[in-house]
Amino acid sequence: MTCKQALVLCFTVAPMLAVADNLRFQVTDAGNGKPLADAVIVLPLPVDETTADARMVQENRQFVPHVMVVPPGTDVAFPNRDNTQHHVYSFSPAKTFEIELYAGVPEAPVNFGTTGVVELGCNIHDQMQGFILVTDQHHGVTREQGAVSLDWPDERPLPDQVRVWHPRLVNNTELVDVAVDLTGSDPVTLTLNVRPEPETDSSLQRLQQRFREL
Repeated sequence: MTCKQALVLCFTVAPMLAVADNLRFQVTDAGNGKPLADAVIVLPLPVDETTADARMVQENRQFVPHVMVVPPGTDVAFPNRDNTQHHVYSFSPAKTFEIELYAGVPEAPVNFGTTGVVELGCNIHDQMQGFILVTDQHHGVTREQGAVSLDWPDERPLPDQVRVWHPRLVNNTELVDVAVDLTGSDPVTLTLNVRPEPETDSSLQRLQQRFREL
């Protein structure tokens, strides 16, 4: 078992070698043992992705998807499908921007050119929170069952370290480096110490207060 910062890693190694082109991960909540959706696994494999347009939708007063991963240089549109206006902003070092009160689709998308974690908020609706993770590395995002599989080139040695991120990590502004053993046939289980999901997230309140002070 390896523990670093807010992350606890548990992995099971079987005697058989895993298929190198299918690395499997399972991410769970250390507090309750439940699968964790929206966890991002990043492998040390640079990818030369072309810049693609993406959409971070506001719908039912939520950012959809809650977590989006894009390569550097991606233009992200922020269409508003609600019957109320939104005021989207971020103070994250990777991208600071503001789309003032609007309905429909803003005239221009926002370009995300720097790698890192970008936290999104809405100055009108305190409960709205979303994340855009910008990376030029091979990655995958877990869904409701907390699982994700990633391809790996047969000709490359298996990595002994991955980077992990989740929006409810105590420090969710950075990815965490984690040592792993990927030579087993079973999925590597990552058990994360994350903050619970309260009815009102204090981090959102702090983000709102900072916006209003500025």
